[in-house]
Amino acid sequence: MLTFEQVKSKSAGRLSNLHPAVLAGANELIRRSYNRGVPIIITQGMRTIAEQNALYAQGRTKKGNIVTNVRGGSSYHNYGLAIDFALLLPDGRNVSWDMNRDGDGDKVADWQEVAQEGKKLGFEWGGDWTSFKDYSHLQMSFGLTTSELRAGKKPTAQQVKTALSIINGGEPDVNKDTPVNITLNGRKLTTGLMDNDTTYAPVRAIAEALGAQVAYDPRTKTVNIVKE
Repeated sequence: MLTFEQVKSKSAGRLSNLHPAVLAGANELIRRSYNRGVPIIITQGMRTIAEQNALYAQGRTKKGNIVTNVRGGSSYHNYGLAIDFALLLPDGRNVSWDMNRDGDGDKVADWQEVAQEGKKLGFEWGGDWTSFKDYSHLQMSFGLTTSELRAGKKPTAQQVKTALSIINGGEPDVNKDTPVNITLNGRKLTTGLMDNDTTYAPVRAIAEALGAQVAYDPRTKTVNIVKE
């Protein structure tokens, strides 16, 4: 039987340049699938726009079967937000895309077990799509379209934090920040938030209570506090 380290090493070369949350999710997917008796290999991670265009040409202007309906820049792979997987066979060299295979003999198709674990980790599974189904595909879109990604938009820090929390076995920690009261000489000024060991407080409320003026410069993205 293949060890977990042997299985994990098979995917190592395809995990570079993935978004940190997707990378963490991919590694955890390999581990959870292995623990269910289903060794897998990540067959595709980050894909350049040029590689995407070459893949799109397959079955159209080049020989082969059509395997994608999107051009370069329109796939989540192009932004390190998607992975593809296949089943790793016991010999450790060959792979299978047989969606009915039940290698661990638990009466549940191995492919479905991997898809189940992927969705628990926060991935969207291409097998759930209603039009062009992509059964080996898992992605984290963070609610962004590929058009938004092309325009330079990225997942927010809070979205990434929530994704990592799910991957690490916790619940989404949205709205788990603890409200705290902020007082000046015993008089309540405002309410802030405590996140782990960091307190976030509105600068203007505190500065003005101390006799300072606050101005924001949108050009330099600087908050200026002036006290006469």
